[in-house]
Amino acid sequence: MKHYQNYSLLSHNTFGFSVSCSDFYQYEKKEELEQLYKEGIFQGNWLPIGDGSNLLIKNDLNYPVIQSDIKTIEIIEETEKKCLVKAGAGVVWDEFVQWTISHQLGGVENLSLIPGRVGASPVQNIGAYGVEAKDVIRRVEVYDTKENIFKTLEGTDCAFEYRGSVFKKEKQLIVVSVTYELTKAPYYELKLDYGNVREVLQGLDTISLQDVRNAIVDIRMSKLPLPSEIGSAGSFFKNPVVSKAEFERLQRSYPTIPFYEVADGYKIPAAWLISQCGWKGKNIGAAGVYEKQPLILVNRGGAKGEDLLFLMKQIQLSVKDQFAIQLHPEVCLIQ
Repeated sequence: MKHYQNYSLLSHNTFGFSVSCSDFYQYEKKEELEQLYKEGIFQGNWLPIGDGSNLLIKNDLNYPVIQSDIKTIEIIEETEKKCLVKAGAGVVWDEFVQWTISHQLGGVENLSLIPGRVGASPVQNIGAYGVEAKDVIRRVEVYDTKENIFKTLEGTDCAFEYRGSVFKKEKQLIVVSVTYELTKAPYYELKLDYGNVREVLQGLDTISLQDVRNAIVDIRMSKLPLPSEIGSAGSFFKNPVVSKAEFERLQRSYPTIPFYEVADGYKIPAAWLISQCGWKGKNIGAAGVYEKQPLILVNRGGAKGEDLLFLMKQIQLSVKDQFAIQLHPEVCLIQ
């Protein structure tokens, strides 16, 4: 296990904020978490992170930050059609996606190029282009920092919801590994009807997993800034879900409002709401709204966490005033 004191988190948050923590622990074996327990690390405040791609850290942290560097991937069980793959929490998510495709296993190709690590996939229930992590997660191995024991939760016990799970509420649990149920070729079914995926793939006689990945990477690259060039944390806000009555009210005033019908109502793209309020491409100081995708808030250079939080609140007020809809952040706010 690696341990650093007074450690800069500049390279561990994709907003590029110059913040630090009192102690930084990086572990390669799950048993090292028990060592941290014995040292009393979990008795006070502490923060588990992956690549910091979904965090807004406002200030320096006077407590420890914990990061998994468990990077194993293994097939643990298979049948004629299905395959259970166990991945360590420290595996880079997009490298895991590429691994599944290279092994001709379908299920996560639509989640290509999502930043972060495997450990965040159940916590955030990551999703894109009609697929969510909950669709393929079968088990999650965790370490309970209060009880000093390892547990395994079935996917059905994870209380998955839109960009949420039990792990956002039971914060004493650290994800150690995730087991996914993937589908072997030729039995997998491609999901191409969300966004413009099918349009990008038009003209291909046969469509492979790699073709889907390539299409989604191209789409995301055309809309999203590279954190190495512009600091961001991906989609900043959740897409709000409104009731049928609320949707009909909105549709009367905005007949062309885009929507996706979901089980509990109608999902409205937050990007559209933000654009309608005139925020696309706008800046407040060094904090701004990305000109190609208004769902993304960016650090133009030199912004601090408080600057992004102020911009967030101004956008929320605008959307609330114009549409009577409350936007909620998808990014985790560490204040």
